[in-house]
Order: sequence, then C-alpha cells, then structure tokens
Amino acid sequence: MSTRPTQRRDGANQSGNRSGGKSSETKERYVRPDRYDRTRNDRRPEAPPAETARMRGDHLSPALFEHTQRLLGSVLTFTGPADMLVSTYFRANAKLGHRERGVLAETVFAILRRKLEFGQHAGSGSGPLERRLALLGLAFTRGLTSVQLVATPDEVTWLEHVGQIDPASLSTRVRTNLPDWLYERLAKRFDAAELEPLAAALNQPAPLDCRVNLIKGNRDDVLAQLRADGFSAEPTPFAPNGIRLAGKPALQKHPLFISGTIEVQDEGSQLLCQLVAPRRGEMIVDFCAGAGGKTLAIGAQMRSTGRLYAFDVSDKRLAKLKPRLARSGLSNVYPVMIDSENDSKIKRLAGKIDRVLVDAPCSGLGTLRRNPDLKWRQSPQSVAELTQKQTSILASAARLVKPGGRLVYATCSLLNEENSAIAEAFAAAHPDFALVPANELLASQKIALDTGKYLELLPNRHATDGFFAAVFERRAAEKAPKAPKAAPEVTEVTEVAAPEAPEASAE
Repeated sequence: MSTRPTQRRDGANQSGNRSGGKSSETKERYVRPDRYDRTRNDRRPEAPPAETARMRGDHLSPALFEHTQRLLGSVLTFTGPADMLVSTYFRANAKLGHRERGVLAETVFAILRRKLEFGQHAGSGSGPLERRLALLGLAFTRGLTSVQLVATPDEVTWLEHVGQIDPASLSTRVRTNLPDWLYERLAKRFDAAELEPLAAALNQPAPLDCRVNLIKGNRDDVLAQLRADGFSAEPTPFAPNGIRLAGKPALQKHPLFISGTIEVQDEGSQLLCQLVAPRRGEMIVDFCAGAGGKTLAIGAQMRSTGRLYAFDVSDKRLAKLKPRLARSGLSNVYPVMIDSENDSKIKRLAGKIDRVLVDAPCSGLGTLRRNPDLKWRQSPQSVAELTQKQTSILASAARLVKPGGRLVYATCSLLNEENSAIAEAFAAAHPDFALVPANELLASQKIALDTGKYLELLPNRHATDGFFAAVFERRAAEKAPKAPKAAPEVTEVTEVAAPEAPEASAE
C-alpha cells in the first residue's frame, strides 16, 4: 500500500509476538478484586536476580517494570507508529528475552487501546503518569499478581479499588476509548446500539488469519497439517482460502510458512482479492501494493499466469515483497516503483489493463485492533489530506482500465468520507464506469456475505478488520458509425510497436 500510515493490515509485519498480540486466554477486561488472578503459583525454575529485566514466574521484576514505563513513555510521544517505536526499543535493549518482549508489547498496546479509560482511573492514583498507566495495564491484562514485586501497598489498594468500578458507570465516551472527533464521526454513521460493540471489538487484539497459497496447497490439507502440529486452526467464515489460528502462534519457523504455502493475511484483505476475481492470463495492476499481501493472493488466483504489476511509491515497502514473492513460487509478479500516481509508467499502460485494485492510502482506522495508536495519531486534518489523495489516485488508476475491465477501490477505514463519499464522487465524475454490486460478485463465487452494493466489513459483525470496497466496470466503448467507402489510397505502412511494459524491479 502506498502512503498509508499503518502497515500492515495484510499481515506483512505481523509475527507470532506481534505488538500487543495475546492469546484468547488473556483477554483484556475489567477485573474485580475477587477476579484478579491471585492463584497462579510460581512453578518455574528460580528466576534470575531481581535486578535483571526478567519475569519472575508470573511477576515482573523491578527492572522489567522500569522497561515497561520507559517503553510506554516513548510510545505515548506518538512520534511514529507504535510498532516501529516498540521495535526500535527492543533493538536498543537486545538483552530482553522473548517472553519479556511479549509482556512489554502486550502491556503497552493494551494501554493504547484503553487510554481514555486508564487515563480516567489514573487520575485517582499518585506518582508519575507512566507508572500509574503501566500498573493499570499490567493488572488488567495479566492480573494483580503480576505487579506484586513492584507495586507499593498503597498502589495495590488503589488497583483493587479500580477493579471494583463497574464499567457501566463510566461514560460512553470513556468506555469506547475513542478521541472526540472520531467518536462524533462514527456516531453519525452508527447508532448507539452498534457503536459501543464496534468500539469494544476495536479494543480487542485481532486474531491471526492466514491465506493458503493455491499454487502450493489447498485449505483442507493445510488445516489437517496445522492441527496435527498442535495448532488450533479453523476455516475463516467467508474467505474460501483463509485459516484462523487461535492465540498468536509463531509461524516464521513453521514449514508451511517457510515454503510459502501459507501467508499471514487478514480475512477482510483476502475478500478484497475475491472482488478483483482475476482470471488466468490477464493483465492486472495492484496500484498501491505496499508489501504485497494482496498482490500475492491475486497472483495465486491467476495460477501464476498473465502479468501482475505491483505499483508503489515506496521502495522500502516493495523490498518487503521480495522475500514473500520468493517463497510464493509466483512468476507473474512485476514490482514497479512509481514516483506518483501520474508516473509515465502508468501512462504507457492506459486502457490496457483487465483489472485494477486501488487499496488506497487511508487513515487505517479499521485496523485499530492491530494499530491502536492510529486513533490518537490521526486527526480531522490528516483525514482531509488523505481524501484528496484518494480522489487523485483513484482517477489516475481508472485510466489503466480497458473497456469491459474492472476497477476496485478499497480502504481499511471506517469513515464515510474515505469510503462511500469517494466512490460516489468518482462515479459522478466518470460516467463511463458503472458500479457493480459487491454482494452479487461474492454470491457468484458462493461466498455467503451480503453487505449491500459496497463491501463494508466490521470487526463486531464479521470478525475482520474494518474494510470498504467499491467495484466498478468500465463500459465498453460505443462503436462509431461506419464511414462511407472511399477510393483506396497508397499510404506508407509503419510497424505498430507493442505497448512498452513498465520496468520491473530486480528480484
């Protein structure tokens, strides 16, 4: 994807210990004192000395708690994406173990998800704000036992008091954990009966979804192998090649991942590719390819035939596609770096492409399960800038589509101004494109999902990230009336050169 501030909803940067990820056994929730986990016994070998940044059984050592506060302070500056800041911190503190990194990331991302809620509770405590937030994040995600070695008696009493607060007594604004501007915009789209469940779903970690690479396997066989290897795996409800794994298992070293048989990709992202519905031998463009999650899915649907161009303005994002492409076994993908939506490489393909996917740069507010910092980093001003770019990119990409070809506009936003408003404005300005109902396209593929003329996915309804997609088809050009026959003239014959393809980057 092009200049999207969040990477990646298609799973390119997702890993087994993904920032903020945690298993279904440790869901974030309010916990009353009698529900704090006081029963865990330390049955592990003796922990390292307290001065080291390690877990001591189920307890944080003082040194690890200090790391929690320092990392939280860094992330709350919002000077960059949270996952990037977390990764930078881990590189600077390379001695932190795998388990400790997981605890730190889980705690920090829990606080980002529930920042308004925890901020209100923190007001009744004492001491530095980062310390109060860290204590709340740990108590609400890992139980009060986790802070036994680092909390003072007064802090334990305070945490127990907070645990007794009924969530229903908090205001709706605080319970949703959304900034004012975002709450107001979503309240215009969703009624109260849906807004709160939507916010609650956005404040939970996302599951780990995978896509089976059709070039190398099928879903039934892959499911059987994953289950035999001890994974809790189920078919995704809608995407025909998707698998959902319980918890956050580390897949990087699994043979199915190494061989390219599976790729991490949210089910919603997979469904976008079903709307593209590529056919063998076609010419297709993924206009904002990013790290190539959807590119690889489309290439597999094409059975590695035809030509599939992966355009992006970022060479760094395209570089992340290369190892994934090598694993995939595809030979029909051509990564192409462009300088903008008006690059000359695009002009040379005008009117020649069968299908174009525009997964446009957007606010990423549909991916808050994975990127909770975005709701605090985005603003009305940044959204307004994005809508201008989305309009320009969609208009430019439309020039590529040949008569009878398909154009798919998609975002991972929840805001109408980035979604239906862009689609409707495009349709009004381009009468040569007709809207194709998304529900009909999915029904033709026997996918039992009907969200109307647009694809509109929500985590509380569909257990996916929030996605939007509109599908257009370019009307066939009307045939011009035949001119009367004229006397033959002798003219110079010139050779018509085949259209020059964009220059692909080296693999």
